[in-house]
Amino acid sequence: MRKSISRLAASIGLGASLVVGSLAAPTLAHAEGKIRIAEQFGIVYLLLNVVRDQQLIEKHGKEQGIDIEVDWAQLSGGAAINDALLSGSVDIAGAGVGPLLTVWDRTKGRQNVKAVASLGNFPYYLVSSNPNVKTIADISDKDRIALPAVGVSVQSRFLQYAAAQQWGDKQYNRLDKYTLAVPHPDATAALLAGGTELNGHFSNPPFQDQALANKNVHIVLNSYDLLGPNSPTLLFATEKFRKDNPKTYKAFVDALAEAADFAQHDKAAAADTYIRVTKAKIDRNELIKLIDNPQYEFTVTPKNTYKLADFLYRVGAIKHKPESWKDYFFQDERPLQGS
Repeated sequence: MRKSISRLAASIGLGASLVVGSLAAPTLAHAEGKIRIAEQFGIVYLLLNVVRDQQLIEKHGKEQGIDIEVDWAQLSGGAAINDALLSGSVDIAGAGVGPLLTVWDRTKGRQNVKAVASLGNFPYYLVSSNPNVKTIADISDKDRIALPAVGVSVQSRFLQYAAAQQWGDKQYNRLDKYTLAVPHPDATAALLAGGTELNGHFSNPPFQDQALANKNVHIVLNSYDLLGPNSPTLLFATEKFRKDNPKTYKAFVDALAEAADFAQHDKAAAADTYIRVTKAKIDRNELIKLIDNPQYEFTVTPKNTYKLADFLYRVGAIKHKPESWKDYFFQDERPLQGS
């Protein structure tokens, strides 16, 4: 069984590498009027689905007198997303706060990558099909947990945060050895099918909810229990792109704000958008019910990101200590009252 899941992870990793490789040839800085956006999987990217479906970047570009060409890419894992951004293959990266803090730390004083906006507030669940795993303290060599990127993804950082609470900061990465990098759709399918050693998944909606529909799967850890309601996924960019393309950048920011208002106030239409854009095989009524969860909030304003930033500095995962969330967010496009 171990070999089968290892092959699964390896083949998925190779596929992701090929996608990134096709993107990663260094490109010259382009002029105003083009933007390349990398997203991942799940309802947490719904605002980008709305932006794409309604062509909101193009709309807001025209309001400023420019035509904007928008390119979309879908990758899996914060490491692949960060590589694509730093190679110049994409302009806007969508990933967890964990990958953002990693790339902010590594590029401080150079490319100066910072967050543009949040994609909303959502609880992320660590789920398991092992009935003996009721808390993270029960995780053992018998368990393998899928997440988007080992040691970098926000799910991995949440697990480290929980481990530090359980065993102390010096053992924050104690559970990393039980994790595997697998994209959410593949991990969900493998968990539900059984037959491999993968019996856990630190996921996001709707994948965690699809898994929990199986009576043999249960929640081990809820990210809201760790940090309170928080923004797990952000959009970020380099300082150069922002400065060289002010109209395109503003069009993107304005488009995202419009998408957030749309998604927050018309859940049925937002659900239709998600199904239409992602081609997801999910029941419409179940999806509407899911995104109407009062714990979900579609907003560009970040919430409770600094707790994780402070933790990562404390354990040495990042070298620069942000004084507040404003250190790793661009600030002057609109008033943000985040945390």
